[in-house]
Amino acid sequence: MAGRHGRWGAEMGYVETVLGPGELVTYKGRLHWIIYASGFAAVGLELIFLLAAFIFPQIDEFVSRLSVACVIFAAAVFAKSWIRQTTTEIAVTNRRIIFKTGFFQRRTIEMHLDKVESVDVGQSILGRLLDYGTVVVRGTGAGIEPLSNIAEPLKLRSFVTTT
Repeated sequence: MAGRHGRWGAEMGYVETVLGPGELVTYKGRLHWIIYASGFAAVGLELIFLLAAFIFPQIDEFVSRLSVACVIFAAAVFAKSWIRQTTTEIAVTNRRIIFKTGFFQRRTIEMHLDKVESVDVGQSILGRLLDYGTVVVRGTGAGIEPLSNIAEPLKLRSFVTTT
């Protein structure tokens, strides 16, 4: 029985395990680093608390508690974002688009490219500056729910619409 290891001994992902005969991956999407923004904000808040404790020593105990709370919150947010990023796979093959997320509780969405009617991309001003956005693939009779915080969403759209 063949192993689930790909090039350089790395474990293959969901996409590689569900490819049909003759099916080739033409594009692999990913989540944007912006998913870590709230973790960075918590770290920034902690730095403000540490600066306040340095400037105002009389509030040191209160600020220390807030600082510990921020460290715990930041660690939890970074862990959640990392798990989300590492367990999310987005791929366009020569036949379909595949979206998979989750590790213990896996959710997959797949749509054949010949069923795709339109691909909508939504980007905020920050999203345009940093090149991330929300992609919605609409198909005949159904659609893929919005895929948020996708890096290079216009590139993903072009691979879905031109493949």
